[in-house]
Amino acid sequence: MNATQFLVSTLFDLYLMVVILRLWLQMARADFYNPFSQFVVKATHPIIAPMRRVLPPFGRLDTASLVLALLVAAAKVLILRGIVMGDWGANPISLTFTSVFVVLKEALSLMFWILIIRALLSWVSQGYNPMEMVMQQLTEPFLAPIRRILPPMGGLDLSVLVAIIALQFLQILLQDFIGF
Repeated sequence: MNATQFLVSTLFDLYLMVVILRLWLQMARADFYNPFSQFVVKATHPIIAPMRRVLPPFGRLDTASLVLALLVAAAKVLILRGIVMGDWGANPISLTFTSVFVVLKEALSLMFWILIIRALLSWVSQGYNPMEMVMQQLTEPFLAPIRRILPPMGGLDLSVLVAIIALQFLQILLQDFIGF
């Protein structure tokens, strides 16, 4: 990978994470007045607001955010393909499938990092922290079922570890089936 590929991939991945976070915040019904949530909203609002006029939400799913995530992933794939192979076109069907897998891979990676950040914040937190509150709102739907299955371990919460292992398994499984 050369420097240009790294830079393009990193920039697209970072913005894709912000778009996925917006979608995740809405699905988890997290506090949108939190400073972290406000950053995510402000970073995505200029593009999502016009898209919402055309793409209404489908239940709890914000279709505009989902479509934006797929478009960002498709743009990443097209630009990287153009840089590497010099071919700036793509089959729309394969581009759609590739974009879906890029979004899925990035969502799993984002979940992993959010769990790591939540675990680290729990070690150093000294009371109410707005960042920790949002991390809890995002991860609790995944961790609560694990806590019901795992017995208490003397004050240790192993649910984060189990969730991280499951996410890593899913990422490896996705990589084995898809190849990226």
